[in-house]
Amino acid sequence: MHGPELHQGPAAGQALIWLVSGTGEGPGLAQALLARGWRLQVSVVTAAAARAYPPHPALRVQVGALEGETAIRAELERLRPRWLVDGSHPFARLISAQLEAASRHSGQPLLRLERPTLESSGEAATLLARLEDLASLNLKGERLLLAIGSRHLAAALKASNAAAHYARILDNPTSLQLALAAGMAPERLACLRPGLGDGNGLPDSGGLERALCRHWGISAVLCRQSGGATEQLWRRLAGELGLRLLLLQRPQAAGSGLPLEALLEKLGWPEGPPAPSP
Repeated sequence: MHGPELHQGPAAGQALIWLVSGTGEGPGLAQALLARGWRLQVSVVTAAAARAYPPHPALRVQVGALEGETAIRAELERLRPRWLVDGSHPFARLISAQLEAASRHSGQPLLRLERPTLESSGEAATLLARLEDLASLNLKGERLLLAIGSRHLAAALKASNAAAHYARILDNPTSLQLALAAGMAPERLACLRPGLGDGNGLPDSGGLERALCRHWGISAVLCRQSGGATEQLWRRLAGELGLRLLLLQRPQAAGSGLPLEALLEKLGWPEGPPAPSP
């Protein structure tokens, strides 16, 4: 793992959990673990993701991509955590497989966070097992918004027969370069980062995405079945705006995971649960 370390906590003195995560459930899980008295190392890919974790004396945030199973094993040997927690995105299959292999080799206890399967409050979404399945749908006449990440835009554009394509991508140079290389017109791209708030310190309720859909006259949206806040957002907006919702199906995980509350129960407290109040 390479990259800067932010919010550096103490080197020792408390039992350690190594959490590999992002900006979805990661910050909330980290806050809950710190409140229980755990010392925590969180590994994220980008500095933008690191900013979602407020400073804490028992927290170390390390930025940079994990560079394969061998590097993970070396980090496990250095840290010797009580628990390794895989809180990565459900579509990040490679890192989950590497964490599983490294923990098995090292005899390291590993737990994986399982995001919930969401249900639609309105019209059912269309599930796609893979992007190529877009070719089997009649999207002629649809103005399709692609919210699947810039790395997958080329495959989606190749398979889709929609009348017009638009994309919401992350606000970084790599995402923009990939989108343009896929053939997206600059005027049909929106570079933004979900969850930044409304500018007044309040959580964003999808106002930017709602405005984009109305501005572009979007009639259908394709996003990933992540089980997180982004999927919740698109399900809500699809119901509000009458959009046709297409979901790229979540990959089958190699092993079973635990929902957030069950994961916290399994991790427990570093020194055992607190005594009940008298």
